[in-house]
Amino acid sequence: MDAAHIDQVRRFNRTVTERVGVLYDHYMGRDRPVGAARLLWEIGGEGQDVRRLRERLGLDSGYVSRLLRSLETDGLVTVEPQPQDRRVRTVRLTDAGRAERAILDDRSDELAGSLLEPLNTAQRARLVAAMADVERLLTAATVTLDVVDPEHSDAQHCLRAYFTELQERFETGFDPARSLLPDAGELRPPHGLFLIARLHGEPVGCAGLKLPPGAPAEIKRMWVAPQARGLGLGRRFLAELEARAAQCGCAVLRLDTNKALSAAISLYRSCGFQEVPAFNDEPYAHHWFEKQITASSPRRSG
Repeated sequence: MDAAHIDQVRRFNRTVTERVGVLYDHYMGRDRPVGAARLLWEIGGEGQDVRRLRERLGLDSGYVSRLLRSLETDGLVTVEPQPQDRRVRTVRLTDAGRAERAILDDRSDELAGSLLEPLNTAQRARLVAAMADVERLLTAATVTLDVVDPEHSDAQHCLRAYFTELQERFETGFDPARSLLPDAGELRPPHGLFLIARLHGEPVGCAGLKLPPGAPAEIKRMWVAPQARGLGLGRRFLAELEARAAQCGCAVLRLDTNKALSAAISLYRSCGFQEVPAFNDEPYAHHWFEKQITASSPRRSG
């Protein structure tokens, strides 16, 4: 990784942490550090599952527990187990917590204004645009890719959303029973794999890879949730699946797609896939693509 890029990121981090006041134990002039203040904001008006809250912020469970105990002691939150599963805890703001959150919101608005006030109109526009770009890129960097069983609950969630979207977008609708869907076993090692993308612990995309013996590798069921589009996740899926296919000794990577998915078709072409004659009887496919890849190691056996 470029050392100059690392230096720039560190300078940016130092500037931001200093300017927004997170170096102080009393964030925004209140009696708690930034971590506790952020928890109050994330809990919101409806409350939150503690596990989801922890995943959303990427914090250690012990640290979150300490922060919540502190907020409970101050009378700002309540933490209670759910009746149906006492291992699952829900945190909610008290009246005092909602009042504290409102104060933090007001002071956050004031801080944002103080960042913009010294700048002229053009500089403000540049800063806000740059912040939006940085936020989008940092969000993209937060997404994780994990291999899961195709019958995992997150995989099934993504596939249901994917099929629903195809039903809405295809001229003929979409019936999974008519499609050449791979069996779950075809997407389990060593016959294949299934990737799930998660953002703050929530599934936001999926992609499968078939590795049939003596035949090209094939990408199946690649989908990105609407809220995660624009983060480069489709391109990242393709790169990851290509690398994994190459590691298994494959020299050709294939996929098929429907004419309604114009953005996906453009993505495939920009990533080096070439359109080829039909190589299967998928009833919903109008375009078939292949890419020659470099095998990096022999395919693993059984």
